[in-house]
Amino acid sequence: MRGVEMVNYTLAVDIGASSGRLIIGHIDNGKLQLNEIHRFDNHIVHKGDHYCWDVDKLFSEIKAGIKKCVNVGIQPDSIGIDTWAVDYILLDENEQLLTDAVAYRDPRTDGIMDEVFKIIPKEKIYLETGIQFQKFNTIYQLYALKKKSPELLNKANAFLMIPEYFNYLLTGKIANEYTNATSTQLVNAFTKNWDSDIITELDLNREMFREILPPKTILGTLKEDLVAEFGFDMKVVLPATHDTGSAVISVPELDDTIYISSGTWSLIGVENHFPICVPKALQYNFTNEGGLDYRYRFLKNIMGLWMIQEVKRNYEDEYSFAELVDFARAEKDFQSIVNVDDDRFLKPENMIKEIQAYCQETNQQIPQTPGQIAKCVYDSLVESYKRAIAEIEEIFEKSFPKINVIGGGCQNELLNQLIADATNKEVHAGPVEATAIGNIVAQLMALGEIHDLSEARNLIKNSFKVKSYKALNV
Repeated sequence: MRGVEMVNYTLAVDIGASSGRLIIGHIDNGKLQLNEIHRFDNHIVHKGDHYCWDVDKLFSEIKAGIKKCVNVGIQPDSIGIDTWAVDYILLDENEQLLTDAVAYRDPRTDGIMDEVFKIIPKEKIYLETGIQFQKFNTIYQLYALKKKSPELLNKANAFLMIPEYFNYLLTGKIANEYTNATSTQLVNAFTKNWDSDIITELDLNREMFREILPPKTILGTLKEDLVAEFGFDMKVVLPATHDTGSAVISVPELDDTIYISSGTWSLIGVENHFPICVPKALQYNFTNEGGLDYRYRFLKNIMGLWMIQEVKRNYEDEYSFAELVDFARAEKDFQSIVNVDDDRFLKPENMIKEIQAYCQETNQQIPQTPGQIAKCVYDSLVESYKRAIAEIEEIFEKSFPKINVIGGGCQNELLNQLIADATNKEVHAGPVEATAIGNIVAQLMALGEIHDLSEARNLIKNSFKVKSYKALNV
């Protein structure tokens, strides 16, 4: 690290699909120190005809967390915000909200992909953007809005993804950020800018898309009214605002390693220096999302712990996640598997009943107990991971001996062991707070305390413990 006399306190705002937190980070004696100061729930709400995110509530939680900094005697030098991808809001010419923040689980995009493919061939979209096809990608959300309310698109003066909207509320500045922008399937993988051809062919109002800025950009400082409200000012820095983009920064070693960012979603892939838009990658539906320093996250987006989160909710929170793991561990002989990427599991009325129905329809043993349901979910996730890993190795024509699981899901020791057993690879679990760590080190790079990504990863490796698992069935 540069100059030991320089100590910057950074504030990471990390908001996922089910919760958010604010974490203060700084370097002390060559190690990254974290201090969580605020945590809150995040839920989809029903507004009118759509499922939406409550962005007003989320911003109030961000402000509440900032105010708590004073309570712990720290005035951060900077703040950076990351969230999930694909969702957005539109601002009008007066920079007022024109749309709600409709959630990606909303059914408005049902059937929209096929309509888009009638205008632009699927192969062309992939060749230009390199992005995985998912029915909720921003491109399909925008086309669904165009079909239903074209006047809103025509009135739009600014397109902002969720963290970009919060940055606007903090600074008054409108800008798009690279890593999250790539998830829209509207950014050219090679020019790293908005794909004018696709936007024009879909008639999506090119003017609302703003300049794409890279991570580590200092966007500005707080608006005057917020400085007065908080009692201090700080820089607003763009981390990798796509939470997976931040999380992957935290993988300590990526040589010969496949990562799994494990949370509500599972993101499984490798880091690459160029996009891979070959037919086999299209066939297997891999994505080339943008990363820090214009690296590419060649990965597949797989259903993650959302399924077990919903199972827990369906049981009315009678059981903790730890208890569900213990129940699953006891069901060694239960072997039913579901396709976790089936759209039926995206937002079912009841996850338990949907899992049972799938097993019945596929002539498998129907899970009845909480342990059998949980075992089915974990085994099904592992089966999906195993398939994706085989596809990665086929595309790269090499074997990857290690898997690094990061994020909250890496605390699930049963799942880690199941992955090791199924793949016969060494599994490393950690760090847990991968997304917040990636957010923090990107800020520290912007502030000059960390020189580059290599230095950042060495710092992370020296700061956090990683647990290893080996296959038990060999």
